[in-house]
Amino acid sequence: MADSVAAGVGEEKETENEDKEREKRAFNNTNRSEKSGGPSEVTETLGFYERNANKKDKKRNLSDLSLVRFISAELTRGYFLEHNEAKYTERRERVYTCLRIPKELEKLMTFGFFLCLDAFLYVFTLLPLRVLLALIRLLTLPCCGLRANICPYCRKSSGSRILQPAQVCDVLKGVIMVLCYSMMHYVDYSMMYHMIRGQSVIKLYIIYNMLEVADRLFSSFGQDILDALYWTATEPKERKRAHIGVIPHFLMAVLYVFLHAILIMVQATTLNVAFNSHNKSLLTIMMSNNFVEIKGSVFKKFEKNNLFQMSNSDIKERFTNYVLLLIVCLRNMEQFSWNPDHLWVLFPDVCMVIASEMAVDVVKHAFITKFNDITADVYSEYRASLAFDLVSSRQKNAYTDYSDSVSRRMGFIPLPLALLLIRVVTSSVKIQGSLSYVCVLLFYLGMITLKVLNSIVLLGKSCLYVKEAHMEEKLFQTPPSAAPSRASSRAHRAKHTSSPPGDPADEEVSTSITTQPVHQEECPAPHLPSSESDQFLTTPDDTEEKDIGQDGMELKHRAPKKDLLEIDRFTICGNRID
Repeated sequence: MADSVAAGVGEEKETENEDKEREKRAFNNTNRSEKSGGPSEVTETLGFYERNANKKDKKRNLSDLSLVRFISAELTRGYFLEHNEAKYTERRERVYTCLRIPKELEKLMTFGFFLCLDAFLYVFTLLPLRVLLALIRLLTLPCCGLRANICPYCRKSSGSRILQPAQVCDVLKGVIMVLCYSMMHYVDYSMMYHMIRGQSVIKLYIIYNMLEVADRLFSSFGQDILDALYWTATEPKERKRAHIGVIPHFLMAVLYVFLHAILIMVQATTLNVAFNSHNKSLLTIMMSNNFVEIKGSVFKKFEKNNLFQMSNSDIKERFTNYVLLLIVCLRNMEQFSWNPDHLWVLFPDVCMVIASEMAVDVVKHAFITKFNDITADVYSEYRASLAFDLVSSRQKNAYTDYSDSVSRRMGFIPLPLALLLIRVVTSSVKIQGSLSYVCVLLFYLGMITLKVLNSIVLLGKSCLYVKEAHMEEKLFQTPPSAAPSRASSRAHRAKHTSSPPGDPADEEVSTSITTQPVHQEECPAPHLPSSESDQFLTTPDDTEEKDIGQDGMELKHRAPKKDLLEIDRFTICGNRID
């Protein structure tokens, strides 16, 4: 009996030893397979490992494949964002850029608005005074025709100009304004209002869109017409005549200003009808037209230069809309006998139009900068570019009036808009009695004061922006000779673009920005000066453009300097067509 019990205990010990040796061998085989890294030994399924076919006899823990453990793994699963730090840092910077866009954009818009206001007030304030001075000079200089070498009264030689080129341009502007104002009296605003009001809403919406496109086209071609007139009237007479004459150019300029003023009048009348509609449906449709602009701009590729052109166009559009709203308010106040209570009725609609315009501009620029990886600092460069125009127009060697430079840069031509505003004000406000004339005189003096203060503040801010952009050394450089932009005229201009060694243009210019420009008569072949900013604010674009070679006859391809201040040569009212 004892032997049988002992034998049973011995068999149990032997089986336990065999089991332990079997487990050791299985454990060693598992470690060898993991070290060898063979993919055939262990497979992965939903994050869990299962044995091969030769280990199916082993017991498996069924709790590892339970639904509870899977849900627990999904709830506690983690990841590390620092493994892709560059990507998330870039996304954060894009968010910060979008948040900075409204502030930087409104800084540029505010500066551009006051630039347009300065050019607009110039037509009402300083231009009449300059025309008056030019006419006084014409009337007081018959003594210079007495063939005397030096006139004892005006101290001018008989061979000198009677009027300086700037004075000739001022007289032409004044005459154009007077003629167009007399022609505007034949246009009946009331009849135009009732004709437009009788149209359907959809038709008015289409008309308003067509007027916006026509306004841009008129602004683009109109500035070329005015520039051609100014150059034709002031071109040196010793040159060979290559134009059709001053009178045809003058007639084209008068026709352009008159037609553009009529177009803006129709645009203002349509906006007035929208304000006076009972259900405000037309005003809502016209405001929604601004949001359609987002669809046409956001999903296009933009470079820095293209964004600068669009920013200038937005500045011009915003200022024009403000003037149109002013005209609408004047017409409505006249109809209600200048009742101030009606002004508060119009005030919500005016604020709604302005707010929608600002919201569209912010959203449009924010997403354009986001999709094209443009930083918000680019608007500071644009502001410095506009400031450089203002400061350079005060130089001794300035080549254009500041109001004309604003017209070329932004597509904003103040003459038609000022003509329409004068027409509306004179028809809405009745002047009777001596007290009314005194009020008009005081109002004119107030406008002159506003113009002078605005010019002083703008000049100071512009000098600050130019200094911050490190461009002040460009102001004191002699402007290079202009390279013609058309191949058809390059042979003719090549005779005049190169100045002789003794050209006074090579001398050092004055550092004052308020000195009046001096006409250089010693130069036998005056060249066409171009902007001083030809070497300023270049962008790293590697496209190619045509340029004149040293002989002035062959065109060469090279990498251009795409300057922000030369964009107006390739734009249509601030919008480049690529």
